[in-house]
Amino acid sequence: MTKEKSIALVGFMGAGKTTAGELSATKLNWNFIDTDQEIEKEVGLPTTEIFKKYGEKAFRTYERNVIETITNEKKQVISLGGGAFMNEETRKTCLAKTVVIFLDISWEAWKKRYELIVETRPVLQGRDLNEIKELYLERKRLYGHHHFRILTDNLSPDDVANKIVELYSTPISS
Repeated sequence: MTKEKSIALVGFMGAGKTTAGELSATKLNWNFIDTDQEIEKEVGLPTTEIFKKYGEKAFRTYERNVIETITNEKKQVISLGGGAFMNEETRKTCLAKTVVIFLDISWEAWKKRYELIVETRPVLQGRDLNEIKELYLERKRLYGHHHFRILTDNLSPDDVANKIVELYSTPISS
């Protein structure tokens, strides 16, 4: 593996991609990029407002463009939005240009975080837990396209970051 490839973190919203991503970037002495924050800077609105004003389709277009650009850079830890892997082109781009690490959280562990994240996640708005579980299961299938997986349920953010750094030094089998 090229030791300069960036790392792309995928997983369901609230799995800890941003927190563990920032920590692992610090440990590697790399830049950290959160794609949602990049989109917000580009559009000049929070993601919740982008969804309200322009809709999810427009948001996904912004997201695709941001990911296409940032995956060309080396030595970055990139936190992808929970829905980014729904786009096949985005999946292929990330798998080819980065080391994709799936931060896997069980449904039971995720439900404990629901109240902490619901207000800031536009995709959760107006959905009940059954609908969210369907979305969780649908996306989990897509996160199956990865180089490495970390089950985060019983790990601290620092533990997850240490595992990210450790996995990055592991050769990827073809």
